[in-house]
Amino acid sequence: MPTPRFLTLDDVAEILNVSWSQAYALVRRKELIAIQIGGRGQWRVEVDELERFIQQKYAEARAGTVPPPAEPDEAAEATADSSGATPSA
Repeated sequence: MPTPRFLTLDDVAEILNVSWSQAYALVRRKELIAIQIGGRGQWRVEVDELERFIQQKYAEARAGTVPPPAEPDEAAEATADSSGATPSA
């Protein structure tokens, strides 16, 4: 049987040893490129894309350019003024 071209997010999560929601977050943030299949929006990641992602993360680690993780709420807090109010959009 030939090697599959696409992986599910469950497969990706298992390979990266992370949870499904962490794998989905990588896709949502476009760090890991995936496509949606069908009306229910099932995500598929090409094996070559996952390998590219892994190699990119190794390159970042070697170069010391791994940015600290920032949650969306933290970014809003960082831009808040001293009164604690968030800026209006």
